[in-house]
Amino acid sequence: MKNQAGSGAIYGLGILGALVYFLQHSTSFLDGFIGIFKAIFWPGVILYKVLELLKM
Repeated sequence: MKNQAGSGAIYGLGILGALVYFLQHSTSFLDGFIGIFKAIFWPGVILYKVLELLKM
């Protein structure tokens, strides 16, 4: 059985980087709260758009 944990690590780093970005640019508690949800879903949206662009 192959171990495919590398992609999970990349996705995790994407979430962490997005979380830092969105929290640094938040000006209120609500902006920070919304930033947490954006950080979770943003890497998935980017991956979807890239695969759509590559027609996969």
